[in-house]
Order: sequence, then structure tokens, then C-alpha cells
Amino acid sequence: MSEKQEKSLSPVPSREGQILEAQHDAVFGEITEEGPNYRDVGWLGTSVLMMKTQIGLGVLSIPVAFDALGIVPGVICLCAIAAITTWSDYIIGVFKLRHREVYGIDDVGELLFGRTGRIILGGAFVLWWVFAAGSGMLGISIGLNAVSDHAVCTAVYVAIAAIVACILGSIQTLGRLSWLAWIGLVSILTSIMIVTVAVGIQPRPSAAPTDAVWVPDYKIVNNPDFTDAMTALSTIVFAYAGTPAFFSIAAEMRDPRHFNRSLFLCQGVVTVFYLAIGIVIYYYCGSYVSSPALGSAGPVVKKVSYGFALPGLLVSTLLFIHITGKYVFVRILQGSRHLASNTLTHWVVWLSCTIGTALVAYIIASAIPVFSDLVSLVGALLGTPMCFQPMGGMWLYDNWNRKDGRRSPRWMFMVGWCFFIILAGTFLMIGGTYGSVVSIIKSYKKSGGSAAWSCADNSS
Repeated sequence: MSEKQEKSLSPVPSREGQILEAQHDAVFGEITEEGPNYRDVGWLGTSVLMMKTQIGLGVLSIPVAFDALGIVPGVICLCAIAAITTWSDYIIGVFKLRHREVYGIDDVGELLFGRTGRIILGGAFVLWWVFAAGSGMLGISIGLNAVSDHAVCTAVYVAIAAIVACILGSIQTLGRLSWLAWIGLVSILTSIMIVTVAVGIQPRPSAAPTDAVWVPDYKIVNNPDFTDAMTALSTIVFAYAGTPAFFSIAAEMRDPRHFNRSLFLCQGVVTVFYLAIGIVIYYYCGSYVSSPALGSAGPVVKKVSYGFALPGLLVSTLLFIHITGKYVFVRILQGSRHLASNTLTHWVVWLSCTIGTALVAYIIASAIPVFSDLVSLVGALLGTPMCFQPMGGMWLYDNWNRKDGRRSPRWMFMVGWCFFIILAGTFLMIGGTYGSVVSIIKSYKKSGGSAAWSCADNSS
């Protein structure tokens, strides 16, 4: 490792967010007291930020995915996707240490495929998080409708979600947002646990018929058609698709060498909660599970659970806006003194990026107001190519030409594994997108769909 790389790896000294001495960063340039401290996230704060980019919208649809696949195939698929995305996340940490100038997945695209790769992966990254922010706004509107008994037009709730998330997402650094991530994580986990306990003690799920004795109709193994199976897999991918944000989070770590401990804590907690929530809620609700799952235990529990969930949904949304806005902001000002200094140009560009991101996400949330369909479509079309294929390419980029020229069995296994990841990701992307589009078409034919900028209650 070169002296320059070693310097860029060293933690930025700070006390309560204040920089004690100037530090050069390979991405943000010179970090001083005159500007925001972009290197002030500890390993525990990093883990919480990672969890919050994942635990939020996706977890609310996991019981529905289990309903499509059955409990056993659902658990197997969830564990497989968890393992693959954990490896992908690990490769991000390794790659970041070797290439400290990398800030986003577009930098990886340029290393792998030149300018074309940068444009494609950079565009996919922005679209992915903008759609995720739109899904978050839609989730918040559902929560507000549930808590208030649809007291206000849904379009107004979506607008309120966009405004509040934009204001909070405009806080400059992830270090200053980490305390919000703690609040969001605790709130969303509390709300989900309330529903999980409630469905276990109530005689029947709220959507089940009341004119007969209720017997849970869960399936150990289901037999879905291709469309339903791919939609379910896309939903699970969405639940683990915080991966592309890990580049940005790692870039703001005080010491990036602690990335792995943050990652494994995050993935362990996330997977345990996903399995527990998915199995228990689907076991007790069967085919009458709601999407989002917080509505599965009746109107009273629904209000309580959404009351707790709203801060968590808001934090997820503001993080999506922040990460997207920060990415565009860095690309515009990288190499300029304005990037890490509180100049007028800095603030104009920064606020333009966050407000622009929130505005586009708001339009998406209002134009495609169907939560489950939007989650599966985004997970398939944009989440998969952000979590699978690039990471296989990253390992091959660093390891294809070995210095000693030897091709060991481990090397050959890893090459095979990387090609498997790339092919599996491509299959999930194509198949999942097809399945999601077909599902949306069926949904609109069956119910007529929801109109854009609709005032209709979307929490029922």
C-alpha cells in the first residue's frame, strides 16, 4: 500500500464532530474546520446507517413474498439472497480500501468498462435511489392515512412526506444523520414487532372471513407461476438492496478499515429480523397477509404500528434523498474547493441536488401509487444490477491477473462464483422486471388501478 493510500485510510481526528487537524480525503479533498466534516461516522453509526437503508420498505413486503413462494422456499431464497448480498457488500469494503478514490458505483463502472460503464451504472444508481425515495414517500402516505383515518387527500400526504424528507435529508453529512438513523431503526423494528405479536394472539387476521372458523392457510411449499415467483424474488432483493449506498457510507467513515465489523453486524440483525417477521406473520395470516404487512392485524393495531413506523419510514426516505443528492453534489463539485467548504456555491449546489431529488421522487410516488407493485418493479429493474453484477466484476478486476501468475483452486472457484453472481443477477433482473410488469398489468385490469395524484385512501 502506497504512502498516499495509507494517508487517505487514516481516520479523521474529531471530537464531537469538530476536526482537530486538517485531513486530505481521496474523495472530498481537504477537510478542515471551515467546512462540513465528511469523515465523522464511527463503525457503530455506520452499521445503523446500513441497517436503515435496508430495514424499512422491503421488510413490509416479505410476508407477501413468503405467501407466493411458501415458507420453506421463501426462507431458502431469503437466506440465499442474504448470503449473496453480504458477499457483495464485503467486496465493496475490500474494493474501497484498494481504490480510495472510488466514491460511488459509477467509479466502479468506469474502472470496469470505461466512460460507458460510468454513465450506465451512475444513471442506474440515481434512478434506483430516486425510485426508492418515491416508494418511501408512498409508504409514509399509507401510514398517515392509516393513523388519521384518511383525514386528508392522499396526494397531500405524499407532498408532506416529500417536503419533510427533503428538509431533513438536506443535513450535510451522514455523521449528523446517524442519530436519526437510530430513531428510525428503533421505530420501524418496534412497529413490526407489534404486528408480529398481535397476529399471534388475535383469533384471525383482519382480512380473513368472519363467517367460519379460521384455520391458517399458510403453505409450506407453494406452486407459483413464473410471474408470481419472480415478483416475490424481486421483493426480497429490494429488502437487501441497500448495497449501492454502502459506497457512500464507507466514504464518510472515520476509519474505513472497520467496514467489515459494521457490515456483519448489519447483515446479521437484518436477516434475523426478516426471517422472524416473515415466518411469524405469514404463518398466522396465510394468504390474508397485507402489503404492507403492518395492516395485517386489524384497524387498531394498524394505527398503533403505523404510528411507530412513521419515523422509520421518514428516516429511510430522507436517507435515500440525502444519498442521491450527495452523489450528484460530489460529482458536480469534486476537485473544487467548494466541495468541503461552506461557500455560497456549496450551499446552492447542495440544496439544488436534494430538492431536485425530492421533487422527482415525489412525482414518481404520485404517478405510480401502488406500493407492492412499485417495490417489486424497482427491486427487479434497478436493485439487482446494483447488488449483484458489479461486485462480481470488482473481484475479477482486482484478481484476474495474479502477480505470481498461478491459478490456484481457490482462484478458479472465485472466478466461477463471480460469473455465477453475474449470470444470476442478470436472470433476476430480466425475469423480475417481466414478472413485475405483468403483475402491474394484472392489478390494473382487476381493480382499475389507482389514478395518479389520487385522493383515494391507499391504506386499506
